[in-house]
Amino acid sequence: MQHPFAAGREADVFLLDGGRVLRRYRTGADTAREAEIMAYAAAHGYPVPAVYSADGADMVMERLHGPTMAEAALAGRLGLAEGAAMLADLLRRLHELPARDGGGETVIHLDLHPENVLLTARGPVVIDWRNAGDGPGDLDTALTALILAQVAIGSIEHPLGGAVHAMLDRFLELAPGDPVRLLDDAAAFRRRQLTMSPDEIAMIGDAAARVRAGVR
Repeated sequence: MQHPFAAGREADVFLLDGGRVLRRYRTGADTAREAEIMAYAAAHGYPVPAVYSADGADMVMERLHGPTMAEAALAGRLGLAEGAAMLADLLRRLHELPARDGGGETVIHLDLHPENVLLTARGPVVIDWRNAGDGPGDLDTALTALILAQVAIGSIEHPLGGAVHAMLDRFLELAPGDPVRLLDDAAAFRRRQLTMSPDEIAMIGDAAARVRAGVR
């Protein structure tokens, strides 16, 4: 197969044709559950890529055209305050969906940040549903805040760097639910991520403290 045209910490993305891509997990992780959640979200009108098939570690999806939110911010085409408002709105809309099991919680993404939002002609579309499931919306909100804080304090290296402090503060003003109620749970979840380096894990407590400091 050709070389991937995009790659994340866990998966590579290959171009199949003008309208489809293949996303393949390097670990061999099964995509069935992820595809099911994406289909459920799409059926409720939430912006996700269309999924055409899921077989083992491979998922064939709609090819989306447009920069990530992070790329648009770096290029000066999207203000950080505007990006923060977009993240907050995407979480709010997601948390309005009923849980798939009919329980009292909601659908949560658990990795919604500027690298996982593509700005397309039809609006922002959320990608990478690997961690998604049913649960409390406040956990989702806390995780977005925590990931932004990790970038802001330099725990996660990213070209936006310290500029994300302003984005985080605006996000905390607009975020749905309570971003600190389940912050300890969010920190524990991040520490269990196999893609995190030891140095990144060591600074999660500092990132959580930054989130708490930004809540007014």
